[in-house]
Amino acid sequence: MLWSFIAVLLSGWLYVDASYRGPAWQRWVFKPLTLLLLLLLAWQAPLAEPVGYLVLAGLVATLAGDALTLLPRQQLLYATGAFFLSHLLYTIYFASQMSMSFFWPLPLALLVIGAALIATIWTRLDTLRWPVCTYIGMTLVMVWLAGELYFFRPTDTSFSGFVGASLLLLGVIVWLGSHYRKRFTADSAIAAACYFAGHFMIVRSLYL
Repeated sequence: MLWSFIAVLLSGWLYVDASYRGPAWQRWVFKPLTLLLLLLLAWQAPLAEPVGYLVLAGLVATLAGDALTLLPRQQLLYATGAFFLSHLLYTIYFASQMSMSFFWPLPLALLVIGAALIATIWTRLDTLRWPVCTYIGMTLVMVWLAGELYFFRPTDTSFSGFVGASLLLLGVIVWLGSHYRKRFTADSAIAAACYFAGHFMIVRSLYL
């Protein structure tokens, strides 16, 4: 895993650096390359149960969504659908490992975060309002179930999954906020760092 981790880290860092100050070709090369390396890392994991393949499928859906955003005319509707599918698969992965439990402060906090995000970008979404809101809702459910799994079964595996899901949510907030409301310095780099780190932490949970 060590060399695979180093390869993912280097490729991801080169993309994050390109998002901040690098040339466009570097972004085109290293974003899909990083995801492919993550997919290879997940494929090498000692999957004890078939449910682990949901993480692989989620990465494939993410790769498809990224390919759509890199097209000259970004297909945001279809890309959002692919990202929704990825987070749905991750959600099922987390849900399959937990028993019935409820830690009410977490969903309450996530509802506040989701409502604030939607209120911030609502007027700028136009025809993408409901697809984007559905995507946000799916991401919040993913973080909720990952958190429930950790709070009621606090292991290294569940912690890694919870951190990964939370980082993906943070990446979504930065991406949507900067894309639809106001750009700021290093927004793309921050979103990319959260994005890759989130997926990596979820893949890491397969090794624990």
